[in-house]
Amino acid sequence: MPYLDIYTTLLTAGTAAHLLRRATFGPTQTEITSFTGLTATQAVQQLISNANYSPPPPVDLDSNQATAGQTYLDKPFNGDRNFDFGHYLRYWWLGLMASQTAPPSLLDKLTLFWQNHFVTTREVVDDYRFVNQYMLLLRNNALGNFRTLVTQISKDPAMLRYLNGNENEVGKPNENYARELQELFTVGAFDFAGNKNYTEDDVKAAARVLTGWKYTNYWVNGSTSFGTTFTLSKHDKTNKTFSASYNNTTISGRSTTSAGDDELADLVTMLLNHPQTSRFICRKLYRWYVNPNVTQAIEDNVVIPLAQFFASPSNNYAIQPVIVKLLTSQIFFDDANRGALVKSPVDLAIGAMRFFNQPVPDMTTDYAAFKVYCDFMFWRMRDMQMALVDQPSVFGYDAYYQTGYSRIWINTTTLALRSDYTDAYIWRWLQVKPNYKMGIDLLGWVTSLQPNFSDVAGSPAIPCVDVQAAFSKNLFAIDLFPSQTSFLIDTIMMQGIPRTSWTVEWNNYRSTPTNTNRKNAVLYRLQNLMKYMLRMAEYQLF
Repeated sequence: MPYLDIYTTLLTAGTAAHLLRRATFGPTQTEITSFTGLTATQAVQQLISNANYSPPPPVDLDSNQATAGQTYLDKPFNGDRNFDFGHYLRYWWLGLMASQTAPPSLLDKLTLFWQNHFVTTREVVDDYRFVNQYMLLLRNNALGNFRTLVTQISKDPAMLRYLNGNENEVGKPNENYARELQELFTVGAFDFAGNKNYTEDDVKAAARVLTGWKYTNYWVNGSTSFGTTFTLSKHDKTNKTFSASYNNTTISGRSTTSAGDDELADLVTMLLNHPQTSRFICRKLYRWYVNPNVTQAIEDNVVIPLAQFFASPSNNYAIQPVIVKLLTSQIFFDDANRGALVKSPVDLAIGAMRFFNQPVPDMTTDYAAFKVYCDFMFWRMRDMQMALVDQPSVFGYDAYYQTGYSRIWINTTTLALRSDYTDAYIWRWLQVKPNYKMGIDLLGWVTSLQPNFSDVAGSPAIPCVDVQAAFSKNLFAIDLFPSQTSFLIDTIMMQGIPRTSWTVEWNNYRSTPTNTNRKNAVLYRLQNLMKYMLRMAEYQLF
C-alpha cells in the first residue's frame, strides 16, 4: 500500500462526503456536490483557504438583560455574569461549527483537536476573558506552527490557572504543568513500544525552568485588562540538567528580565528535539482523522514518515503541511478507513444540523433564537458526555484516551440519549422561533421529489423505494446492503404490507392534501422510516 502517497482519483460523492465528515463537523448535500469531481489536493486546499479568522465576537444572549445582543469582551470584567459570559463563548463556537452559510472549513474541527490536546476548561479557569483568549490562541494557530503553540500555551493565563503554573516559584516548585507538558502535550508518556520517554527528574527540572510566570487581574471586577507577567525574583536562576532521554541537555539558568522567555524557548526546543514528540503528535492526528487503531504497519509507514516530515528542517513543525499530507493521502481514503470512527456527540449534533440544513439564527440580531438553537445542542452533548470546553480531566474527553477510543461514545448511559437527539428531528417539537421548527419536513421533502404533485391522474406516485433512496442519499458513511434496504422498506416503512399500498396511500394524500387522516397515514410511514434510518446513522461508524 502506498500509505502517504497522494490520492489522485477524483472525488466521488462518497469520498467527498468522507473527507468532509472527517475534516469538518459534517457536510451539507450542497457541499458534497460541490466537492465531487475535485482532486483531494484541491478539496483540502479549499477547506484551508475557507477558514475565517475574524468571525463576529460573542454577545450577551440573555434576553432579560439590557445588554442582550451586545459584545461583552470589550467591557470591564463583570463577575456577576462570569458564568453566563463563559458559557456563551461555547455557543459562539457552536454557531461557527454549525453554520451553513460560510463555505466549509477544517479550522474548527482542528481547533477542537487542539482544545482536547492542550486541555483547559471553562469550569476550572473560571474567568471568561481567560477562556476567550485561550480559545482564540488555539483557533488562530491551529494551522500554524507547533513550536509557537507549545510556547504560547505554556504562558497562557488560562493554562497557568488550570495547571497551577502561577504557583510555580523558586524554592517551592509546582510540577503540575511540567508533567503534563511532557506526558500529554509534547513527548508522550511512552513510545509505541511501551518505553518511558522521560524521567521524574525531567519533570522536576522542567518545573524549575518554568518558575516565575503569573497571570494578572484574575476575577477582578471592573478590570479592563489581564495578561501574563514574568517575575524574575520568583524564578529559579540555576542550571537545569535533564536525563539521557533528552541527551543530558542542560538549560542554562538566566538572571535577566528575559530569563523566562529564554529558558522557555530552550525547553521547547529540547522537547521538540525529542524523537518521540513528532511521532506522538502525528499518531494523535492519525487517530483523530483516520483510524483509532494504530498497528505496527501504520506506525512504520504512516506515523514515522509523517513525523519525520513534521520535524524536518524544511517543515520545522509547521502544522498545515502535515494536515495536507494526511488528508490527501492514500491511507486516508482507503476503504478500510471509511466507517472506522464512532461519531462524537459534537459530530452527531452539529452534523445533523448541517446535513438537514437547520439554519443557525443570527447571533447578534436574533440572539434569543440563537440561544434556543445552541441550548438544544449543548445540553444534549453534555448529557452524551461531551460538554464543550469542559473535559472531565486534563486527559481530555474519555473517548479520546481510554481503551477503545471513539467507541465508548456509545455506552449504557448515552445509547438512549443519542436516539432521543435524532428523534427530535422527526417529531419537530423544538420551536426555535416563530415560523422555525427545528427538524425535517418529511412531507415537504417527499412532495419536492414528486413530479406534478397535484396531477394524480397524469403522473405516477413516487415509489417507496425512491423515497428510501432519497432519504438515505449521503446519510451513511458505508452503503447499506440490499437486505438492509429491503428491511427498511418492507419492515419499517410498510410494516409487512405490500409496497404497492404506499402508492395508494400517497395518491390518496395527493388528491386531498388537506385531509388530516390521509396526511397522517403517509406521515406515519415516513416518520417510521426516517426515525429508524437516523438511528442507524447515529450508531454507524463514520
